[in-house]
Amino acid sequence: MSPSEFVDEMRLAAAVKWYEIGMISQSKAAEMAGISRQEFLDALSRFHVSPFQVTPEELEKELADG
Repeated sequence: MSPSEFVDEMRLAAAVKWYEIGMISQSKAAEMAGISRQEFLDALSRFHVSPFQVTPEELEKELADG
């Protein structure tokens, strides 16, 4: 991997992690990584991160209300 590719991969990994822990939105993460939102969604799959940001409590409430 070239130094430039390494930097791009690290930027993407940081954006994925920050998205995963709820610090930023998908749109902001894609912007930070320098890729489209669709490419970011593909990256989430590659990193085994869910594209959905719902806590178990929120899901339980939605199911109870539904």
